[in-house]
Amino acid sequence: MQTRPRSHLAILALTLIAAAAPAAAQRAPNGPAPSAAAAPSEAARAVAGTSWEFSNADRDRHCAVAFRTEAAGPIGMRLELDKACAGVFPFLRDAAAWTLADNDFLRFVDARGKAMLEFSEVEQGLWEAPKPGEGILFLQTAASVKPPAPSSEEMAGEWTLRRGGRVLCAVTLAATPAVDGFALRLGPDCDAAVTRFAPIAWAMDRDELVITGAGNRTWRFEETEPKTWQRVPETRDPILMVKR
Repeated sequence: MQTRPRSHLAILALTLIAAAAPAAAQRAPNGPAPSAAAAPSEAARAVAGTSWEFSNADRDRHCAVAFRTEAAGPIGMRLELDKACAGVFPFLRDAAAWTLADNDFLRFVDARGKAMLEFSEVEQGLWEAPKPGEGILFLQTAASVKPPAPSSEEMAGEWTLRRGGRVLCAVTLAATPAVDGFALRLGPDCDAAVTRFAPIAWAMDRDELVITGAGNRTWRFEETEPKTWQRVPETRDPILMVKR
């Protein structure tokens, strides 16, 4: 039996490899993408273990988002959006998956794997992404989301200013419009600390109660518990606004 020279065998092997290469290249796009094939990063696992809210900057539009570590085909990991998301953010209808590698952006990607949003982490539990026409969009953990501030209608009514358990003054936050918000009325026999400040108006500024006094001076209060607001910045003996 005649044996082929080794050089001929080597040439034949190289020819077969070269012929197989185009077929492999054609199959590659249908194979798993590197990001999907790799195990989820530590950062991805941390995100997937938490409930999230997706919102605009004013939080007048928001919905719930859940991140899963199971693969969503070759483009990334499974992204679950609340039914309300498509209504308040129509562009999210195209979101098909998410990706996140260590020290990288958290991305929402479409069915082709193209990034729709790129979130950077600004602090633990808070991510932000710019989007033309939408401004800055946010992801924050559900546990960190503050309840919406009370409306002006909810804040209007009878209050007392207190310090260290002592009543300083009875205060009425009226619903009557004033120059700096709404009118404010003081009861009789107020403490000198209140009369010197001479409050005349009140308003809500995001989640703070702002009281305006003489000379456009202001006292700011933040809610510490239901119907109790504390003047900020905090002091050893803070002034409280307590609703009656």
